[in-house]
Amino acid sequence: MRVSEAIEGRQSTRAFDAERPVPRETLIRILSLAGRAPSGSNIQPWHVYVVTGQIKAQITQRCSERYLAGDEGDAEYHYYPKEWREPYIGRRRQTGFGLYGLLGIEKKDTQAVQAYRVRNYQFFDAPVGLFFTIDRDMELGSWIDYGMFLQSVMLGAREQGLETCAQQAFCPYHESVMPLLGAPDGEMLVCGMSLGYAQRDALINTYRTERLEAQAFTTFVDD
Repeated sequence: MRVSEAIEGRQSTRAFDAERPVPRETLIRILSLAGRAPSGSNIQPWHVYVVTGQIKAQITQRCSERYLAGDEGDAEYHYYPKEWREPYIGRRRQTGFGLYGLLGIEKKDTQAVQAYRVRNYQFFDAPVGLFFTIDRDMELGSWIDYGMFLQSVMLGAREQGLETCAQQAFCPYHESVMPLLGAPDGEMLVCGMSLGYAQRDALINTYRTERLEAQAFTTFVDD
C-alpha cells in the first residue's frame, strides 16, 4: 500500500468484525513500525496498553454504566476549545449532522443519540482496544510527538488490512480505565483506540468527512 493510499483511505471506522481476531504478531508489527515515529531528542514518550478479552469487557462495562447513568466524567486535559468559534464550530456541526443524518438519528432523539454514543465504550465491536498514555512530567512538545506516533499506528494498521478509530471518549473515565490497565499514577491517559477488521458493508463505515484543499490553510511567503 502506498503512503498516499494509506492516508487517503484512513477513516474513523465505527463498525468492526467482532468474530475476526487480530494476531498478536500483527499488533507487534504495527506498534514496532509506529515506534519509528519522530520525537524530540528521540525520547519516545509513548506507552501503549493492548486490551482484549475480560479486561476489555470490564472497561466496556464500567465506562458504559457511567455514561448511561449521566456521569460525564472529568478528563485531565481539554481536547476541544473551551469556547467554540468559527470556522471550527461550523466544521464540528457539519460532521455531527452528516454522521447522525446518515444513521437517521435526529438530534432531539436523546435515546437514539445515547444508544449510538455508548458504542464508543463497546469499541464498536473491535476485538482489540488500545490505550495510549504519557508520563505526567512531559511537556507540550511530547504531545506533538505523540500525534505523529498515533498517526503511524493508524497507517501501519491499514497496511495490515486493519482499520482504527481513535477515541478521546475514554478520557473522562480515566479513573475507571487506568486501574484496569495497571497503569501507574505517573501516567496520564491520552486516548483510546479501537482496532480490527472493518465491516465493509456497514452503513456507518460509508461516512466520510470532507477535507480542506491545501490552498485553504497554506500561505506561501515569498521574497
